[in-house]
Order: sequence, then C-alpha cells, then structure tokens
Amino acid sequence: MIRSMTGFGRASFAVGELAFDVELRTVNHRYLDLRAKLPRVLAGFEADVRARVQARLGRGKVDLAVTTPAPVGPPPRLEIDLEAARGYLAAARELQRTEHVPGSLGVAELLALPGVARFAEVDVPAESLREGLLGAVDAAVDATEAMRAHEGAALEKDLRERLRRVLELALDVESRADVVQQAARERLRRRAEQLKQETGILDEARLHQEIVIAADRLDVVEEIVRLRSHVEHFEGTLSEAGPGKPVGRRLDFLLQEFGREANTIGSKASDAPIAHWIVELKTEIERLREQVQNVE
Repeated sequence: MIRSMTGFGRASFAVGELAFDVELRTVNHRYLDLRAKLPRVLAGFEADVRARVQARLGRGKVDLAVTTPAPVGPPPRLEIDLEAARGYLAAARELQRTEHVPGSLGVAELLALPGVARFAEVDVPAESLREGLLGAVDAAVDATEAMRAHEGAALEKDLRERLRRVLELALDVESRADVVQQAARERLRRRAEQLKQETGILDEARLHQEIVIAADRLDVVEEIVRLRSHVEHFEGTLSEAGPGKPVGRRLDFLLQEFGREANTIGSKASDAPIAHWIVELKTEIERLREQVQNVE
C-alpha cells in the first residue's frame, strides 16, 4: 500500500526532572528533506535522531522539533562544605581567645564566606537522555507513519479509480479509430472518383498508396497498447509499495509516459469525438499527476 507524505506525530519523554515534547510534521517533497531542532542539552544527539528518522521515512519535507515546557536542566543543588565551615568557626574562636577580637560569627555570615556554600549543577546521565529521546522519536514516527498510511489508502483508492477511467477512455478511442480510418479511406476514394470524372484518369497505384499512408497516419493502436501497458505498470507499482519502498518518483515518471501517448493520439486522430476523449484523458492524467505528488 502506498503512503502519503503528509503526516504528524507527537510523543513525550522525561528523564528525572527534565520533560520534553517531540513533534514531527511531514509534507510532500521530491526528496527527503529533514530539519531537526533540539534544545542545547540534547544537541549532541542530533546525528542519532537524523539516522533514526531517515531509516524510516523515504521522502518528504520533515520538520522535527523537541521542546521542553520548563527551563532546560534540573534546578541546581545547594552544597555546603562542612570542613570549610568548621575551619572558619575554629579560626574565629581562636581569634577571640588569643587576640580578643569582639563579636561572633553567625550562620548567615558563615554561609557567605568563600568556599562554604555553592550551587552545583545536577548531572543527568547522557545515555538516559539519549534513550529517552530516541524512544520518543520512534513513537512520533510511528504516529506519523500511521497517518501517512491512512492518507495513502485514500490516495490509492482515488488513483485506481482514475486509472480505470483512463482505460475506459482508451477503449473509447480504440473503438472509434477504425471508424475514423474507414472514413478517411472513403474520402480518398470519393476524391479519386471525382478526379477521374474530371480528367478521365484514375491512378489505382497512387490511390492505394494514399490510402495506406492515411491509414498509417491515423492508426493509434500502437499508442493505445503502450498506454494500457503503462497503466498495468502503474497498478503493479502501487501494489509493490510499502514501508521502505517509496514509489512516488516511479509513478511520476510513468505519468510522463501517459502524457506522451495521449499527445500522440491527439495529434493523429483528427476526429471530434476522439478529440473530446483526449481532452478528458489529459485531464485525468493531470489529476493523477497532482495526486502522485503527495505519494512517498
């Protein structure tokens, strides 16, 4: 089953007091164009994130954003160096005893002294962050792929219906082609009879040659056969599609061949009904092309 290139997925993860949201958005693009935006604390894992997404998505413009609802990083932890504090207290008492220095050393003053108290950043294990991030990325990709598969099912249904219409139009043109050729032969014969009446001369060999040339010029059987072959190839390609098997570019190439055959048939068949069918055929091909632009 084919997949659309339009999708969205979201997931969250937390490591300790750190919480993050992962959002993945995809739209159609000729190739895979991945843009990842990570907070500073996760920036070192961007290569891992890219590899994980690229392994699962074949085409599309992909925007991946990791955000955090709170300031990045856990709150710093207050650390007190008791040995330093005891040293300050001992020194203060010694000064009072030996030097008779007045006053006392309070708690607030003690904590303000250099080396007694400091705020230390809490280290978060890098491997825990990496595992949490990649797990959330996988979950976001899962949700995105589910949406792309759902959209793809609708796309495939529409494409197959339009292919059936293309075959119907090809059959209409084929059934009319014999009538057009016969009419061309009759016109040539009438013209030859008119010339014979006017001049008394009828060149049978030349008439036969003109009829053969006209029939060949109006013969669209070869183009119809190729068009049917392209339709069969298109349907087979749709059936081959699946995860890890993007087919959008192949389908787009096949539609170029559809267009060439339609143009050739239109230029050969100088007939009003066929011209009408060719206009409708080209319209269906263009609609197919528009839909294929969103196929992965």
